[in-house]
Amino acid sequence: MEYKYLIYEKAASFLTPEEENIAIITLNRPDALNALSRGLLEELDNVLEEIRKDGKIRSVVITGAGRAFSSGFDLSEAGAGDEADMKAGMELGQKVFDKIETFDKPVIAAINGYALGGGLEMAAACDLRIASEKASLGNTEVNLGLIPSWGGCVRIPKLIGRANAAQILLMGERFDAKEAERLGLLNKVVAPDELKSTAMYLAGQLATKAPIAMRLVKNILSKAMEISMEEGNKMMIKGGITCMKSEDIIEGISAFFEKRTPKFKGK
Repeated sequence: MEYKYLIYEKAASFLTPEEENIAIITLNRPDALNALSRGLLEELDNVLEEIRKDGKIRSVVITGAGRAFSSGFDLSEAGAGDEADMKAGMELGQKVFDKIETFDKPVIAAINGYALGGGLEMAAACDLRIASEKASLGNTEVNLGLIPSWGGCVRIPKLIGRANAAQILLMGERFDAKEAERLGLLNKVVAPDELKSTAMYLAGQLATKAPIAMRLVKNILSKAMEISMEEGNKMMIKGGITCMKSEDIIEGISAFFEKRTPKFKGK
């Protein structure tokens, strides 16, 4: 499928070079700092579905072309249409970011530059966030008379706690990558020329893990902040049994004793 606002590529992981098992999604509106228009969000939704159906893909990297990861909501679409259209736009962003968070394959945000507003909300929905030292981040919506309506008001506090989130969401300030790492928003900060290789290295590691186990861990993680320990224990028992009944566990244990990298099939 051809995409207008993004580039979709496949790459082989360093541990299994014979397979193209990493999906790379590059937001491709560099002249607009990869602003999230409705068209781009729809394409992102479609490419995620394409990746979901591809059994060979084991991990995903999302990044941006040019100077930005994403500058957020496309302001040229602000105020367009009636209330129903506005609601539909918000629901589309929520749908796509919820899909990223609950995606059955791990997703890495490789933040190459600006990650502002909806761009930071999208990054927050990913499982891991790696940023360039030159990245600039922030939920700046309040400065424009808006709120983070694509998940940020709920997702950011879950990541970094209410107090830190309140400062970010209410002050609307930009901050650098080191501060984002200190707050717990980022897993790692690297030199600009190391961002792609670091993201691909992590994606390659994730691509070697057992798909069934990864999917189950992600499912529990997505609910971990809302459920009780008792509910979590039940989910972990159910998931553990699913893993124990899979072919993957046989391969994983065999590879462990044979001192080799396992080749999981997701069965």
